[in-house]
Amino acid sequence: MGHWEIFLFFLIIAFVYSSVGFGGGSSYLAVLAMYNLPYQEIRLTALVCNIIVVVGGVFIYIKNKQIDWKKILPIAFVSVPMAYLGAVLKISQETFFLILGITLIVAALLLWIKTETKNEGEISENTKGSFIRNGFLGGGIGFLSGLVGIGGGIFLSPLLNLMKWDTPRKIAATSSVFILVNSISGIVGQLSGLSADMDYFRILSLCFAVFIGGQIGSRMSLKWNPLVIKRMTAVLVLVAGINVLIKYW
Repeated sequence: MGHWEIFLFFLIIAFVYSSVGFGGGSSYLAVLAMYNLPYQEIRLTALVCNIIVVVGGVFIYIKNKQIDWKKILPIAFVSVPMAYLGAVLKISQETFFLILGITLIVAALLLWIKTETKNEGEISENTKGSFIRNGFLGGGIGFLSGLVGIGGGIFLSPLLNLMKWDTPRKIAATSSVFILVNSISGIVGQLSGLSADMDYFRILSLCFAVFIGGQIGSRMSLKWNPLVIKRMTAVLVLVAGINVLIKYW
């Protein structure tokens, strides 16, 4: 496996992010984008790492009954097939990296935004039960998720907070489920077009790094500032996005 330092980057990212309850999927994608790897490998690696990161969180949210299935299902119902369509869509490597660069820059801006914390009484009533709005939101982000290789939570969570869609805890639970189902759908869509140039040993090694880093970080009580972590991520993602655009524009 070439580029052994990526293993270390993934291990550190998973360790730091899991210690404050974050996934870090966008950071994995940003790191991978800085290397001249096959774009199919970048997409597949990012999605598998997403699943490893969020599956434990989803289990905890379900156990603690923090998931509002009536509100999540309209989003997931549309996002899952759209993520699949995005994954099976045939695009060139140059097109992929242009879309990825723009996506990372937009994600960086959303990460930088500090959304206000809302309690149950402050949730906007007109955002409850809006099937069409939730469907369009899930579908658009789902398609982009499958196309680029992200779970979509990096876009969904800030938008739902801005909409006062629900409490921060339930939005976090919704984003975790969203990332999980979109990542699975995206991987299924990619199976028909996997490249022979992909280094499967590297993919498995990076997944192992994420698993180990996440397990260690989630069991340590480190007093990281979540806002600082988010904004450090925003800078990393922004630099990666600009770098990708400079290379492939």
